[in-house]
Amino acid sequence: MWEYMEKRVRAEARYILETGCTVRACAAHFGTSKSTVHKDVTERLQEEDAPLCARVRAVLEKNLSERHLRGGEATRRKYLGRPQPANGGGPCADAEPPRHESCVKPLRGQGQAGTARQFPRGQGMNAPARFFRGK
Repeated sequence: MWEYMEKRVRAEARYILETGCTVRACAAHFGTSKSTVHKDVTERLQEEDAPLCARVRAVLEKNLSERHLRGGEATRRKYLGRPQPANGGGPCADAEPPRHESCVKPLRGQGQAGTARQFPRGQGMNAPARFFRGK
């Protein structure tokens, strides 16, 4: 294995053991893909240092067993209107009911200009036929 790979593999393994983070968080920290981190800590680390690999695998298995709980908690916070954690929130992470406009679906008929047919007030679908003809 190349020297830079060995250093990266050991650094990722140490980071996962120290923080107990997920593969996704480790990949974000090191600026690599999730698949690279996963291959590093499961296959490449096994070749270099089997005992270290076993300890890392234990952390990854713990994260895997808790994954459904984390997802459920995130959904619960979303629908109760509680702020999302700073690491996974998005533009509305700590917003209260007046939410960021990119997170709110427009009401019917309030799309972009010219995309929805506008009928005269109060007529709705009973508008004169000229509103139903193509432009």
